Amino acid sequence: SVSLSTRTHGAVFNLEYSPDGSVLTVACEQTEVLLFDPISSKHIKTLSEAHEDCVNNIRFLDNRLFATCSDDTTIALWDLRKLNTKVCTLHGHTSWVKNIEYDTNTRLLVTSGFDGNVIIWDTNRCTEEGCPHKKFFHTRFLMRMRLTPDCSKMLISTSSGYLLILHDLDLNKSLEVGSYPILRARRTTSSSDITSSGSSGPRAVGSPCHQNNSGTPSEKTLSRPSQREGGSPRNSLEVLTPEVPGERDRGNCITSLQLHPKGWATLLRCSSNTDDQEWTCVYEFQEGAPVRPVSPRCSLRLTHCIEEANVGRGYIKELCFSPDGRMISSPHGFGIRLLGFDAHCSELVDCLPREASPLREIRSLYSHNDVVLTTKFSPTHCQIASGCLSGRVSLYQPKF
Repeated sequence: SVSLSTRTHGAVFNLEYSPDGSVLTVACEQTEVLLFDPISSKHIKTLSEAHEDCVNNIRFLDNRLFATCSDDTTIALWDLRKLNTKVCTLHGHTSWVKNIEYDTNTRLLVTSGFDGNVIIWDTNRCTEEGCPHKKFFHTRFLMRMRLTPDCSKMLISTSSGYLLILHDLDLNKSLEVGSYPILRARRTTSSSDITSSGSSGPRAVGSPCHQNNSGTPSEKTLSRPSQREGGSPRNSLEVLTPEVPGERDRGNCITSLQLHPKGWATLLRCSSNTDDQEWTCVYEFQEGAPVRPVSPRCSLRLTHCIEEANVGRGYIKELCFSPDGRMISSPHGFGIRLLGFDAHCSELVDCLPREASPLREIRSLYSHNDVVLTTKFSPTHCQIASGCLSGRVSLYQPKF
């Protein structure tokens, strides 16, 4: 491992590589964004006052443009060719902005925050007066929002234990309460009870710190877009309460949400409402026709899970898939664990179990002196980055 360090900049909340892997950006607690060359480990630049509060998330739109969001309620656009000033600042959220996504089909920026709003931004029409935007969706206790790789679905996790899925996504239509078809709230299933169903009752609200802040399908089956019987309308909303081991009666907070790079599965980091347990869980997307039009079968099935180290309570730990989807890198105490679906790092479609199985620990890497909060695979090189609560960033690469 190699340690990247500059002056004190507080905790590292997010790491993001540029699509070509040439730049590693670091979102810091104390208003800064750091930029490194991940190959030479050299410091490129520090954006010392990128925001007026914690920087939470970074997202590249292409190899040169990237966006940052902050607890100061704003989003900033940056150009790697001219880092001395922001391209523009986006105002629209009323609370901490925690997540940024980019729809490559419509070229719209999508952000979410603790105000419960998902906002759409047309960054191609930014002027000195601002950027055209609209509120797309709203829900209470919103934690994380992600788009599937093909941008056909939006997933939203909440601190009250719900996972919302908007199917056949259409970002050009704003969703007000009651304007979208709601598919029944359901608990995610394991293979053994895939035909059972039932509405889920309200879940307990997450802890105060979180509030602040059957056979094996083929690859073709897993990767094809959802085609619901009868042609369900755009932006159909499905409400799920994902099954978490040991949490059936206690509820949980979904703190981290990631998507498999091929769109086959979703990856969740969940913590119990009492903050005494954390789990990493993988859920396969179950595509196809519903059991009956008014009550479609659950879109997700728990396939793999593992209990995590219960440290750094109240902080969100951001985990990730490898670029090929065969491994998961997960913050674990003062380091990271590399997890696989089996001991050979097989593809998910080649080792789908009939019932939920443990993720296999491939390797543990410990080089920090504080709790690791975020980790990221390089999209182009054999490299993993991790960042911790005391501000250290470490790079790991295999010895051949």
